[in-house]
Amino acid sequence: MTLSLTEYRTKLIAKIMLASSQDEVKRYIDTAVKSLEQHKLNGHIVTRFTEKMLDELEAFNPMNKEAQQWSNIKMARICFNQIKRKLDLASPH
Repeated sequence: MTLSLTEYRTKLIAKIMLASSQDEVKRYIDTAVKSLEQHKLNGHIVTRFTEKMLDELEAFNPMNKEAQQWSNIKMARICFNQIKRKLDLASPH
């Protein structure tokens, strides 16, 4: 990848904030995760990316966001929690 994962997270969060619908949020996240998989990143790196996205999304204060942005954040959190659950089930313990 030409971007660092931190830069990639920053760009993804910006897209999530500007999304006009929850479906758009889902599409951005699906595309991002597929891109990570296409670049053949190790599973634990994808898991860490997901965890850091969740941390960043959970740090937002709803009082500082518009209604659409807050709706987008909540949808993104739901999506990343689902991804995390799938990754946790798929990883050997």
